[in-house]
Amino acid sequence: MKKISLILALLMVFTFAFTGCGTQAEEESPSVAEGPTDEAVEVNISAAASMTDALNEIKEAYAKESNAILLFNYAASGTLRKQIEEGAPCDLFISASASHMDTLEQEGLIVSDTRKDLLKNTLTLVASTEKADQIKSYEDMGTDAIASVSIGTPDSVPAGKYAQQALQNLGLWDKLESADKIVYAKDVRQVLEYVDTGNVDCGLVYSSDTVVMDTGVVIMDMPEDSHDPIVYPAALTKDSAQSAAAAKFYEFLKTDTAAEIFEKYGFSMV
Repeated sequence: MKKISLILALLMVFTFAFTGCGTQAEEESPSVAEGPTDEAVEVNISAAASMTDALNEIKEAYAKESNAILLFNYAASGTLRKQIEEGAPCDLFISASASHMDTLEQEGLIVSDTRKDLLKNTLTLVASTEKADQIKSYEDMGTDAIASVSIGTPDSVPAGKYAQQALQNLGLWDKLESADKIVYAKDVRQVLEYVDTGNVDCGLVYSSDTVVMDTGVVIMDMPEDSHDPIVYPAALTKDSAQSAAAAKFYEFLKTDTAAEIFEKYGFSMV
């Protein structure tokens, strides 16, 4: 009997010993790596200058989802279109104007079935601090109190095209042009800079740009029916070197995470 008890005791000791070793092995086993596991390829994205701040923040959020290296090229949509036509590296194009995307589609330079309207925006009148009290509505741009009105160059800057349409439809274009009040800018961010620094009295920019305005003052949104709808179409390019990685980022732009950031910067999702 004593022998049986001794054997049972030894079995219990061995059982606890092996259990302890197993637990220790489990505790010491390396944890599964967390975070993105895809390849760190470079993705070239050409995007309208008005999207700069929103996309820079989205880039940080996307880093938690992918190892892809996002290289953004910000400029006026017309400038970006020309760069793509001339063979500049681009995997994804986001334009602030349908017309520039239309041109690339007609030329066979984008993948047509990936083209989607991604965002909407609003045309907004802003004024320098010094002139804010003298501009209560868009009609005041035509008064003697206002010497300069800045817009993007209509041929290459979509915001400039929308601004020209609005001023023409509201009966102000001829008056401003004949008085030599119009100051053209290379892109919408330059218009904002002119207003912020007081180099012009007022300007027409996107609502999304006013989020980063330093000293300028928002006067009003221009009447929605005074210009074409402001939409931002996006599409993968035909000659993309990283189409799969670009497509993955494109899909991320449609998520709730991206939408929240876009809306923070004054855009609305389509």
